Amino acid sequence: IIVRHVPGSFELPLAAQWFAEYDDVDGVICLGCVIKGETPHFTYVCQGVTQGIAHLNLEYNIPFIFGVLTTDNQQQAEDRSGGDKGNKGVEAALTAMKMAALHKEME
Repeated sequence: IIVRHVPGSFELPLAAQWFAEYDDVDGVICLGCVIKGETPHFTYVCQGVTQGIAHLNLEYNIPFIFGVLTTDNQQQAEDRSGGDKGNKGVEAALTAMKMAALHKEME
C-alpha cells in the first residue's frame, strides 16, 4: 500500500492517474472530504472530482475507488469516517480489494 496526500479533493483525479501509470498497481483508492459552504464552490468541486475519477475507471484497466465524502457539515464527515455512520475509508479499502480480486479472476 502506497499512501500519498494531495492539497485538496479536486487534485485527486490527477494524482490517481499518476498512480495508475505505475506497473504494479492493482487499484487506486481516492479518499477525501468536501464540506458544503455558503457558495456554489462545493458543487463544482464535487462534480469535478466525481467526473474525474469516473473517467479514470473507464480509461485505465484498474479500479479507481471513489471514497470522497460530500457532506453538509463537519459532524456528518466525522460520523462517516469512523463515527456513528460507519467508516467510508474502510468500505473503500474493502471495495478496492474485491474489485482487484475480480479483475485478476477475469484476466
